[in-house]
Amino acid sequence: MVGHIKGGLGYVVIISGLIFAGLSGSAVADTAALGAILIPMMVARKYDVARSTGLICAAGIISVVIPPSIPMIVYGITAGASITKLFMGGMVPGFLMVIGLWLVWKYLYRNEEQTVEPKQTAQERWAAFKAAFLPLLLPVIIIIGLRGGIFTPTEAGVVAAIYAAVISVILKGLTLDKIQDVFLGTIKTTAMVMFVAAAAMISAFAVTVAQIPMELVEFIKGITDSPTILMFVIMLFLLLVGCVMDLIPAVLIFVPVLLPLLRAYNIDIAYFGIMMVINLSIGLITPPVGTVLYVGSGIAKIGIARLTKGIYPFLLVYAVILLLLTLFPGIIIVPMNWLS
Repeated sequence: MVGHIKGGLGYVVIISGLIFAGLSGSAVADTAALGAILIPMMVARKYDVARSTGLICAAGIISVVIPPSIPMIVYGITAGASITKLFMGGMVPGFLMVIGLWLVWKYLYRNEEQTVEPKQTAQERWAAFKAAFLPLLLPVIIIIGLRGGIFTPTEAGVVAAIYAAVISVILKGLTLDKIQDVFLGTIKTTAMVMFVAAAAMISAFAVTVAQIPMELVEFIKGITDSPTILMFVIMLFLLLVGCVMDLIPAVLIFVPVLLPLLRAYNIDIAYFGIMMVINLSIGLITPPVGTVLYVGSGIAKIGIARLTKGIYPFLLVYAVILLLLTLFPGIIIVPMNWLS
């Protein structure tokens, strides 16, 4: 579709990031999958390796915004927010991130010269569409099922797992060894999340007993009555948190502290959850603890300092989107309420 355009592989990264986001929900998994396939191709066609890897990392974090997002599920459980609303509300910001990456990449490569692919024929495009059709139905099934009230978010996970397994068998991509790897990976991921959740619950309990959230509410109330100013302050704070803490632990630790503030200022907790996930996802591609950044660095075999130079244009566009969503919450709230 876009391989014949100047900088075409960059657009392939962005589109693939959007598609993978609807299938995975994990930024690290998406970045690893995209990087392993596309970084060697981009290097072979003389794309700048730092900039290309930066784009792949930036596209990888779209998966935590567009459903089915693992961090949004964690936030929904922690805050008692509707996971369906979180999923539906993440769609518009996710597409804004895609558009932002597209425009930045187009600007960066407006005068560059790379080897481009020959334009596909209609028959080749149709063959590619048929091959991808069944897997691409997965996010559609999840969204329609949640929107139509056919199943709950928990049931959506079961439906998605069964559908993915059946399609893998049909496409002959599932072997006994792969099934074993899938189960082991699930066990490890679940154990890690549960361990972090247990530790975070202890921290949250200690904070609650010390009445820190209520004292924080009284302190902030004495400074400003504006929900917008409060959101600015919290977003700046979370940007700093995201630089030194991974996304899910940050959600588990800080949501119980911030919830009383949100209620005191009548801020929609589903809207805030989406903003929090977007904000902390930026931390995944920001030094010094950017998990996704290290995944991209390892695949491309370049240093973090060099990769950071390649990723900063995409960080800037994400910061602009975050500012826009803070100033105009209706961009999230209106479609979220309509879709859910």
